Amino acid sequence: RFIEALGKLPSELVKTITFDRGKEFAEYEKIEAALGCKTYFCDPYCAWQKGTNENTNGLLREFYPKGMDLSEVDPKELKKNLNLMNNRPRKCIKYKTPKEELLGNFLGVALNLTNHHQ
Repeated sequence: RFIEALGKLPSELVKTITFDRGKEFAEYEKIEAALGCKTYFCDPYCAWQKGTNENTNGLLREFYPKGMDLSEVDPKELKKNLNLMNNRPRKCIKYKTPKEELLGNFLGVALNLTNHHQ
């Protein structure tokens, strides 16, 4: 059912999926193969990661009610709303936005690589 639901979405919208460690995701390889995406799991004993997942789901629900078929949403609208979510400050990353955090990580990696090759 999970694969069927996400399989309706345009592939460019499903890049990664992060799961908790529930047994229902034991066959994650099938999900990766069917959807052509990477899967990740929350770390054991890191309950805050699950909370972050649930909080993100809650943010998504501000735009789309639970049970709504996201395959019916215009991809441009979905992208616009995901952009809004990625530019919203989050407590779990010290009130930076996910976009700022990601760009900061990329910049840090780029600087480390530059310094390493000098």
